[in-house]
Amino acid sequence: MFPIDLFHRQARATPDAVAVEAADASLSYRELHASASAFAAALQDIDPEPGSRVGICCFNHVEHLIAWLGVLAAGKVWVPLYPKNKSEEIGRAVDFTGMSIVVVDPEVRELVSRGSARILTTSPDKGEATVAGLVERHAGKRPAFHPLPLDATQAIKFTGGSTGVPKGVMQPYRSWNTNIATQIVSWNLREGDRYLAAAPITHGTSTYILPTLGTGGTIVLTDRPRPAEVLAQLADNRIATTFVPPTMIYMMMQEPGIETLRFPTLRNLVYGSAPMRSEEIERAQKIFGPVVASTYGQTEAPQIATMISADDLRREDKRASVGRETFLTRVAIVDGDGNELPAGEIGEIVIRGDLVMTGYWRQPEKTAETVRDGWLHTGDLGSFDEEGFLFIKGRSKDVVITGGFNVYPSDVEPVIAEHDAVADCAVFGVPDDKWGEAVLAAVELKPGRAADPAEIIRHVKDRLGSVKAPKEVLVYEELPRNAYGKLQKQTLVDDFEARRNTKETA
Repeated sequence: MFPIDLFHRQARATPDAVAVEAADASLSYRELHASASAFAAALQDIDPEPGSRVGICCFNHVEHLIAWLGVLAAGKVWVPLYPKNKSEEIGRAVDFTGMSIVVVDPEVRELVSRGSARILTTSPDKGEATVAGLVERHAGKRPAFHPLPLDATQAIKFTGGSTGVPKGVMQPYRSWNTNIATQIVSWNLREGDRYLAAAPITHGTSTYILPTLGTGGTIVLTDRPRPAEVLAQLADNRIATTFVPPTMIYMMMQEPGIETLRFPTLRNLVYGSAPMRSEEIERAQKIFGPVVASTYGQTEAPQIATMISADDLRREDKRASVGRETFLTRVAIVDGDGNELPAGEIGEIVIRGDLVMTGYWRQPEKTAETVRDGWLHTGDLGSFDEEGFLFIKGRSKDVVITGGFNVYPSDVEPVIAEHDAVADCAVFGVPDDKWGEAVLAAVELKPGRAADPAEIIRHVKDRLGSVKAPKEVLVYEELPRNAYGKLQKQTLVDDFEARRNTKETA
């Protein structure tokens, strides 16, 4: 069984049902399947080699979905290229994976100008072949089937790390099958459900497409939507499930008139990619209903190694948790020697099972460092409670060791966030002659609000004591985030060091 087989089967079962909707198009399962199959045949005509790499550098639209399904149906390896990334990063991915074909939106065509890959565009541009043109030319054709092993690579996804050179994660067919089955069971996906693709297909949204299409649902595509547009879709377009980063939920909750909206069909408002503050979870539950849920995973174990349901997230003592391990995946906490730790003790989070990657593309030494004895070592710190709920304490490299004490940012950040002027915050460590490392905090204030850094420091001291209180609080109009909305703590460290050096040389 291959991931694309679920779509093939559903297209036979419900050919006239709506498979995808967008602002300018709506395709039935029959139409989407015919287009994807024709495009898959075109890809094999251009490059007959099974397992060759095909990049897609597109925003969310129907041509992107057709190309994506076509890559899977052709037995190719999908390499997502986020159109908002820099040309250098995208060019490196094209060269490093040896892509033979790249599908690109004309508006970001220059991002993939380097290399020898054949360029296909999603609309006419400079005479290059288009997705629609190839679908028309190969109409009625079906791709050849290549019986690859389930450990063969389905996708190479580059990690969006905040430091260093990103690594190409090889996600095998078995990993995708595991994710699909787990998503279907976890969110109770069913025929007729409508999934809102509000986040980019190149990222977390991709893990929901086949679970939705495999159960007879409809993908509702939105292209770079503003918070107000997402709200309108959730309220008026019969959406059952969506996945967004916490930043989108925060922005939606700031929209005027949000309290008057109702979301009668919404069952799963899933957030991921970053933690969400407890008080904001509670507010989201009041606004959207008892539908807020979350998952934990990594590119190396995509999306759903653990999940917390909307019901469990209503429990105040579980709001900081990412839930329990999912039914096809093992999650454990280990010490520095790899020994499993009991509930309540903090250690590294490790994952095993078919969800886990096969390794990093052409980086065997990195693979050996990360996957040991069948366990994926995530680099995240956490602990389980007595009920098996996982609580993440942060990245192992983010622990601040100050004066011999370990300070976990996840303990300090919620306390800072209690200040009514703080919209978001980050706690990090910097080298310090006296303490070894000093605890610092950066805060992003709500529009029109002010906060006294000394007042924030006093508040943390009163709640957590002097050791965990930041020595300094930096105020930002907007905290630095990468293209996926993740806070960039290394940027904060670099910024502080630059400020300190400027003071020393003044």
